[in-house]
Amino acid sequence: MTRVTAPEPAPALRAALANRKPAGTGGVEIPPVALGCGNIGGVGSAPEFFGGGLTDDQARELMDAAWELGITHFDTADAYGGGRSERAIGQWIASRGVVPQLTTKTFNPMAASADRGLRPERVARQLQSSLERLGVAQVDLYLAHEFDPDVPLADTLAAFEDARAAGLIRAYGVSNFSSAQLLSALAAGAPAAIQNSFSLLAREDEPDLLDLCQQRHVAYLAFSPLAGGWLTGKYRRGQPYPAGSRMAQRPGPYAGIARGQTFDLLDRLAVIGHDRGTSMAGLALAWLLGDGRVAQIVVGPGSRAQLTPVTEAFEHPLSGDERTAIENALALLDD
Repeated sequence: MTRVTAPEPAPALRAALANRKPAGTGGVEIPPVALGCGNIGGVGSAPEFFGGGLTDDQARELMDAAWELGITHFDTADAYGGGRSERAIGQWIASRGVVPQLTTKTFNPMAASADRGLRPERVARQLQSSLERLGVAQVDLYLAHEFDPDVPLADTLAAFEDARAAGLIRAYGVSNFSSAQLLSALAAGAPAAIQNSFSLLAREDEPDLLDLCQQRHVAYLAFSPLAGGWLTGKYRRGQPYPAGSRMAQRPGPYAGIARGQTFDLLDRLAVIGHDRGTSMAGLALAWLLGDGRVAQIVVGPGSRAQLTPVTEAFEHPLSGDERTAIENALALLDD
């Protein structure tokens, strides 16, 4: 296969994206933005959508666009698209001759009837299969994708420690864990990071879990920073959800958002964004990037054009007055 050199990151964002933060205390540093690859070959880990999502050609275009912008950390999972996401990343790495920083995860089944969970033997097997699909010898960050009540955390984290000692991963962490579950993980091992849903429309981790992470030196990684597209303005009051959108395909994770107070907030956020010369999505990402407790946001665009809010967020950081205006607008959700 002919190797080509991937484009250099865009100069306007290179400095900002090079400002890395430590993930835990093990020496791994991560950039403020990662490319979420859950749309490649499916819609996240949902078996009913395996084979959907972005095609291989669309995935290559998106990864090229992200790299050009300066996003050099890719986030995936073994179950995204039933393995198709990792495989597409591996093909991109082989064709471009560069290796981004990589986060991958395990817990969910890779087929409708397959096993799941965090048993040590399964962790070892799944990690090896992830490395093979990605075409690499090591990933930077390996996460437990969910909490497994059927397996002692100490057993799972011991398997992660074995993988780190073997040089297969640089650091490990957890995802979709509560504060209590993270505390249990900290008692059983040394998780470097936690990746949870966090956005202007999903603030359950504020302040308890975010403050815990800051106190215990655990990097907080925010996925779904645009709440499944709600913070892009694509969903309109009284109108059907656009075809192909998350709410049309897989509304479950965001079902609680669809209420009148949400649309009231979105109207207010659209005005704040307009007044500062950015999209609502750019405003929402800037709000996250301005929170010093958030080490990384994981953006999951479906095209090159949908990367524009990342640029907006860096080029237009929030002022103190704008953050206050957003906080005041958030009170609409409590009405």
